[in-house]
This record gives sequence, structure tokens and C-alpha cells, in this order.
Amino acid sequence: MPARPVPGSLNWIMTFDTCGLNPSLIHAAAQQGWHAPTDVQTQAIGPGLASRDVCACAQTGSGKTAAFALPVLQRLTEATAPAPRRPRALVLVPTRELATQVGGEFMALARALPQRLKTAVVFGGVSINPQMLHLRGGADIVIATPGRLLDLLAHNALTLDAVQMLVLDEADRLLDLGFADELTQLLQRLPARRQNLFFSATFAPAVQALADSLLHDPVRVDVAAESSDQPAITQRAIHVDTHRRSPLLRHLLAEHDWDRVLVFVATKYAAEQVADKLRRVGLAAEPFHGMLSQGKRQQVLADFKARRIRVVVSTDLAGRGIDIAQLPVVINFDLPRSATDYIHRIGRTGRAGEPGLAISFVSAGDEAHFRLIEKRQGLPVPREQLDGFEPAPPAPATTSADPEVAAKPGTGGIKGRRPSKKDKLRAAAATISEAKAVES
Repeated sequence: MPARPVPGSLNWIMTFDTCGLNPSLIHAAAQQGWHAPTDVQTQAIGPGLASRDVCACAQTGSGKTAAFALPVLQRLTEATAPAPRRPRALVLVPTRELATQVGGEFMALARALPQRLKTAVVFGGVSINPQMLHLRGGADIVIATPGRLLDLLAHNALTLDAVQMLVLDEADRLLDLGFADELTQLLQRLPARRQNLFFSATFAPAVQALADSLLHDPVRVDVAAESSDQPAITQRAIHVDTHRRSPLLRHLLAEHDWDRVLVFVATKYAAEQVADKLRRVGLAAEPFHGMLSQGKRQQVLADFKARRIRVVVSTDLAGRGIDIAQLPVVINFDLPRSATDYIHRIGRTGRAGEPGLAISFVSAGDEAHFRLIEKRQGLPVPREQLDGFEPAPPAPATTSADPEVAAKPGTGGIKGRRPSKKDKLRAAAATISEAKAVES
């Protein structure tokens, strides 16, 4: 849900009708509790309605979905549908959960429209047959993960030759190497003349360059840095030895009355292990990762949102697009691989104008990596230690009276041959990256 407008901000004096939306969609927005546009909506809806390409970067929880859903729905109602019905709008997302979430928002807004628009939400991990049946008779809007969409195309369940609007939600993830081949195949199936709407909370330089090659004279929207909708997320970094992270997590859960906590770990195995440890001490906790069945993943999220589960221990699967209202805290049990993933992780809290808290466990081996994260987000996070969980002091450097031993690199025996501070930081960061790559 978009943040409430702040007096004095641009969106305080803007309303959805001044964005050019028709009365039906203004009414639909009001039914969702949105009475004024957020900053990203203010800047993106108009160009979207004017058939312009848009590349929008805005923080999580800022109302990005509505920023592309509203103009897509209005453009569809203003144009004549092809006969037989074929998809005219395609929304690509990286995860099943985000597909379900975006589809729900489209369908909620479309209910207020005078004409019926059919939305199909398709993703992998479940049987393809019900999705093929749902696509019989066509669809106006298809919201899909790339892999399942390619499967459906291979089964001739739909065609993309009538697509007028392509939306990439979490565009940076879809444009990176993990989805590059699938996205290339899909782009080849789409009409060359189309509107492109790319939305994400982050755009790395390399990804931005690829996005630029796919966009035509785009309108650029960047409200990630300065916005009245900036989430109020307090960040904490706690120094703790690696083997003491589980006791520290249990201590924090016992000390604070958080009703729900999202804990991020590096691997599927860690998600299962940490959740199991929490259950052993009587906490309602569940793992969440890509190896779970789709039904189990949906059940975990539903129970978490309904507060039947207090703790969800997740891989980065939950770091993109999952909207959990009033989630008070996110804990990085393991640090993410990149600053981009860090921003997406902590963006699960502090949504819709609510305050949030993000806590990171930082061991001695993680220190260099966390400094890189601080540098990329442009915000230092003070380190702290908790009584009873102070990290052990580093082992003293060994010395030797043997000149040959003392002369070896890294022992400190000869001036000028010691690793510099930057060398040590680079080496530590490389070690962390290699270790996490092996774990994954």
C-alpha cells in the first residue's frame, strides 16, 4: 500500500485525477485506500498514459505496482480488444510470490472498470494444465515468470504478437545474467513497436546500460534518493562471532515483543537449520526457500501475514517484491552477497509509511563486506556489541626470531612486504564471496 502523503510534499497537492486517470480508476484507487499519488506514481502515470517508455527507480514500498498498473489498465480500456482475445499487456516478474501479488493488485483495480479485463497469472512450480485451461479464450493481461511463460508458448497456449505494453517489475533482476537467456527469447516473440515500462528499487550500472538499449526515448523517474515516501528504516549492525549468531537471535526474539520477524540467511540449508533451532525453543518459525513446494510457500506467507507464524527464515527469495504490511523488523543472520540485495532485503520493513528496523549480524570476517554495503548505500551504520555476546578478541600475531620465517610475506618481518589495509579488505571480501558461492 502506498505511503500516506505528507503535507508540503508534491503528492500532497496532487490527486489521481490530475494525473489523467479516468473516474473508474480513481474510484478503484480510493477503494484501495489511495487518495493521492505517491512520488513515483505522480511522475510515472502521466508518461505511461501517453504511451512513453518509462524507466523508474524507486524504493520498495513506494507504490511502484500501481504506478504501472493504473496506466496499463486505462490504456487497455481506451483501445479496442483484438478478436479473438490476445494478451495486450505483459508483466514479467522474477518470482512466483511477486506474480501473485502483482496479479492481485491488477485484479482489484480492474473490478471497478466498466468493461471486463481478463488477467492471467502464470508461474512455475505448479502444474501447467490449469494455467493452460485458464488461458483458453485468451487474456488481456498476462503476469508471468519468464520460465513458465516460455513453457506456455511452447505449448501454444498463448501468443505475444498483440502485446502493446511490456512491464518489467524488479527490472534489474530480470535484466541480469540469471534471466538473460529467457528474456532474450521472450523479447524475440514480442512486437518491435511496443511501450516498455521498467520498474525497480535498484539499477546497477551494467543493468542500466542494458535497460537503455531496450528503451526508446524513455522518461526517467528516480525517487529513490529524495522522496517524501522514503521509508523510515533504522539500521543496526551488531558485532558477533559466527557461532554465536543463533543464541543472539534467540536473545533478541526473547527481549523484544516483535509480532513478526523476517530473518535472512544465505542458503536453503541454513533456512531449515535456523528455523528448526527456533522451533526447539518453542518459537513459531518456518523456513522459506526455493526448494519448498509452491503450496507450502503460499501457506508460509499466508500464516506469516496472519501472524500465525512469528518468524520466517528465508533465503533471498523473500527479498524481492514480497509485501508484508507492518513488518516491524528484518534481521540479516547472513549478510547478502551484494549491496543491491541488502537494499531489497531491508525494504521488506518500513513499508507504507510505517517505521522499520533492520539488524545485521557482522562477524570479523564479514566486516570488509559490510563496509562495501555501507559505501554502496551511502550510509554508515554504527557497530554495536551486546552484553554477553561480545566477539572474542583477535588472536595475537605470531612472531619468530628466525630471520627466514620473519621474512615471509604476511608475517610482518620486513617493512614494505606487509599487506596494506586495502589489501586486507580486498582479500577478506574475496574470501567471503568465494565461500558464499560454494554454499549456494
